[in-house]
Amino acid sequence: MDQLVSVGKSVGIYVESGRSSLNDTTPGLSVRLLGQLTIARDGEPVKLPSSRKLRALLAYLALAPHPVSRSRLCELLWDVPNDPRGELRWCLSKLRSALNETGQHRVETEGDTVALRLADTNVDAIEAAAAVAEGIETLDLGRLRALAPHFAGDFLDGLELDRSPHFTSWLTAQRRRFSACHVAVLEHIIALLPQGADEAGAYLDKWLELAPFDGRAHVALLENLARRGQIGAGEEHLATAAELFRSEELDVAPLREAWQEIKARHSSATPCARSVPTVAPQPPIVADEDEPAASRRASLAVMPFAESTVNFRGGLADGLTHDIITRLAKLRDFFVIARGSVFALAEKDIAPEDAGRRLNVDYVATGSVRSFSGRVIVSVELVEVRTARIVWAETFEHRPDEIFVVIDDIGNSIVSSIAAEIATVERNRAMLKAPNSLNAWKAYHRGLWHMYRFTRQENELAQQFFNDALKLDPTFARAYAGLSFTHWQNAFQRWGDRDREAALAFETAGHSLLVDDRNPAAHWAMGRALWLRGEQDGSLLELAKAVDLSPNFALGHYALSFVHSQSGDPRSAIGSSDHSRHLSPFDPLLFGMMGARAMAHARLGEYNEAAEWALKAAARPNAHVIILAIAAHCLALAGRQDEARNFAAAIRTTWPDYRADDFIATFRFDRDGEALFRKGAKLIGLN
Repeated sequence: MDQLVSVGKSVGIYVESGRSSLNDTTPGLSVRLLGQLTIARDGEPVKLPSSRKLRALLAYLALAPHPVSRSRLCELLWDVPNDPRGELRWCLSKLRSALNETGQHRVETEGDTVALRLADTNVDAIEAAAAVAEGIETLDLGRLRALAPHFAGDFLDGLELDRSPHFTSWLTAQRRRFSACHVAVLEHIIALLPQGADEAGAYLDKWLELAPFDGRAHVALLENLARRGQIGAGEEHLATAAELFRSEELDVAPLREAWQEIKARHSSATPCARSVPTVAPQPPIVADEDEPAASRRASLAVMPFAESTVNFRGGLADGLTHDIITRLAKLRDFFVIARGSVFALAEKDIAPEDAGRRLNVDYVATGSVRSFSGRVIVSVELVEVRTARIVWAETFEHRPDEIFVVIDDIGNSIVSSIAAEIATVERNRAMLKAPNSLNAWKAYHRGLWHMYRFTRQENELAQQFFNDALKLDPTFARAYAGLSFTHWQNAFQRWGDRDREAALAFETAGHSLLVDDRNPAAHWAMGRALWLRGEQDGSLLELAKAVDLSPNFALGHYALSFVHSQSGDPRSAIGSSDHSRHLSPFDPLLFGMMGARAMAHARLGEYNEAAEWALKAAARPNAHVIILAIAAHCLALAGRQDEARNFAAAIRTTWPDYRADDFIATFRFDRDGEALFRKGAKLIGLN
């Protein structure tokens, strides 16, 4: 990065000194992993043997969230030596000498596992990771400044092991992880610094050194130069950056446009006006360049999964990656970078976090595929790019009996988990925003947050936010689907005139289809609206279309279960319920998935199973009164009258005159189903 214009000053901060916060005065035991590995006790260095394996073992155990088996450690660090367990015992004895103290045993071995207990130890990497997990965006400037010196160098700088491929893969992943954390800390520091702060230049230099293709870093530097009146330096930096971008076949036009806007803003400002804080610069390279800011959705890049057993493209890992990208795109819930772009970056050995910044996406998913002892093991992480926070991580195992079964089963779980985690993060983020500052995407997710509370008041708030989203973006299909859901709830829960609300649910579902008839949520909304109108055949066709468009659309499978549970095929209802819960095991509508299965079991005469599933549904924290009614009827049919009457009493605290007619009118049972549930109501006095 020497060829890029530097604006750093010789200020006494970590960028110039390269010192860690774990300095010679740190009390107690300190371990530095960011930079060269060192141990100090009360500021005095602790000498370690020269063994690189010993240092690798210390670092791996320090970051391991759980005790590690000795066999795993031998596999990780030794390439079939004469006596791997003997060498491991030697390393552990040296670690005990370095870390343990009188009455303080930090190296623990229990059975076949090994763990380090470092709760009382200052470990720079652990402190940095904990701050990132807490949420970098929630930290104030003082905390971020204190955190920055932890990143004194690469993770385990200078430590590599020959013939240890598993450790090398882990080391590479950790270096990329902490580099991304460092960049996130720098970006947030710069965003919070007062205008004109001398220290901004040094932080910007370091940001560009770590992420030379991050468009936001270049815009922030150009903004800093313009604010100082250094327009010539800005032009020079832009020219150098353009040459750098072209060498990587990256589009520099957005960066040029950002510079023109910055120059125009600062050239027209008076000296007094220049001291007024400006709006934070927008990234010049965006994943969805043509999408208006008012409707910009969350964006995701799924980087090609690594496969440890092959050195060529086209294996199981690539097939799984391609399948995940395709399935996520079919959900049409957020912007997904196309396969060609992510594979092209991977071919250049671009780290996932760096790729995320180059593509300017909000999230990056990455993973690995290993074959071990007759099993396929897939590990996946979802990272929020701007904060380097791991949003979700999971490991899946499957026997490789049939490669397509592996891709389908594990792929389903990964896709559903990624979609659910992004939706949760976006909902929670929208809740922290002022209502008048929301764009369409955030207003939509704010509406979802209220909608899933399942009360009349929250449902009304959800309608307001969905309408706000549609004012900002009248082509937002999912916002129409959400609005249709709120009208459906009004009709289903009797919070309004059923016929009027059913008509509005149908109308808004129709708008969703007109906007995007390839969106599974639009067909889901229409299927539910048709069910309200008593058009079961049409409802099932629309819901089938929803899951055909996106096989991972959990709510589509749940809606199919709901309709079949009342007057369709109860066996099909059970299968669809199970599949919806497999796809979305923590779904806000989990109570409905369980309740539908309970009604299907009841129609099959399987009353004990019906009662158990109804109890599970009623135990969900957001279960509403109709779910309690399902539990009361199913328990009655199972002969558990006392429990059923308790539910009936709970129902009547909010609906005093509740009767069997109300239960029957809520659903669309066939003749036999209606007779069955009337029998249950009679047993507990709800007739």
